[in-house]
Amino acid sequence: HPFRPVSGPGRTSRSLASCQARPGPDTQTTMTDTNRSAAWYRRLLPLSTALAFGVVVLGAWVRLTDAGLGCPDWPGCYGTLTVPQTETELAFATETYPERPVETQKAWNEMIHRYFAGTLGLLVFGITVAAWRARRQDPSHPVALPTALAVLITFQAMLGMWTVTLLLKPVIVMMHLLGGMSTLGLLFWLTLKAWRDRAPSPAAVSETARRFVPWATLALVVVFGQIALGGWTSTNYAALACPELPTCQGEWWPEADFGEGFVLWRGIGVDYEGGVLDGPARAAIHLTHRIGAIVVTLVLVILSLALLARGASRLRVAGGAVLAALALQIAIGVGIIEWSLPLWLATAHNAGGALLLLALLYLNYESRYARG
Repeated sequence: HPFRPVSGPGRTSRSLASCQARPGPDTQTTMTDTNRSAAWYRRLLPLSTALAFGVVVLGAWVRLTDAGLGCPDWPGCYGTLTVPQTETELAFATETYPERPVETQKAWNEMIHRYFAGTLGLLVFGITVAAWRARRQDPSHPVALPTALAVLITFQAMLGMWTVTLLLKPVIVMMHLLGGMSTLGLLFWLTLKAWRDRAPSPAAVSETARRFVPWATLALVVVFGQIALGGWTSTNYAALACPELPTCQGEWWPEADFGEGFVLWRGIGVDYEGGVLDGPARAAIHLTHRIGAIVVTLVLVILSLALLARGASRLRVAGGAVLAALALQIAIGVGIIEWSLPLWLATAHNAGGALLLLALLYLNYESRYARG
């Protein structure tokens, strides 16, 4: 019949192959959602890294303006989601917290920090969800670190609460700082892995780069320890325990009480605002931070010079970045002593520590993934 469809083995097989090759609507939808999740994952990482840097700096600003207890409750402020402003709100604050009269500027400093930190938390959870959705199509898509990041940001929120409820207990404040730095570092590391070209296999990594891995790791550990010492110095109000350089209180080694200076836990109910340590204990903390700075400087200068002399191009860039961040941080530290802890410079010291941490993470990344 002239209008009868032509059929045969060839046509049938081609038709079947065409039907089998074409994905169904459900599969196409899943693939599209997965691709969108991977794209959102890549977009959210650098945004969250920049926000985490800002949160770290804001946290320093809150601490240095003595606003850590500007809101004596959590997560609100005197029972509100902003700062008490109306007569009713102010009366409630006075009745509920008679020992903590409302100081509007300090309260706003604290709440602005909480707003930014809360936004960062939402972005981190968005990154984690996007990572798991992207893994549906790409089994190699990372989910372990994004999940760990979500756990870390949850614990960081709890540390923020305990900072208030435990009245600025130094060990909690220090852990809160380290948690913020860890969050920033993990976000930056994930950003590097998501956006930079990775070596396809360990065999493709430069042998020269691999030799620097243990030294880059050591430098990262040393700097993280120094950040912890800096947090301990700040939260114990010991930044000006030695008001001049290079001596301390007119001596090379003044009276220092290390046993008292490094007591981590002093019980519940102590108000640490303004500090509770005497002069010798604060001097001990400050001296330890100075010694740590000398150790960090020696390690980083030696490593950076070795990178500049022998490293591949990306490693030389990383070495230069570490050296520049170190020089900036030393200059800020000296300025803090010379000018008696001006607020803007003390805040910049936290930012400088964060930049040094990021430079070392970049170095660690390149030493592991730089191409030969």
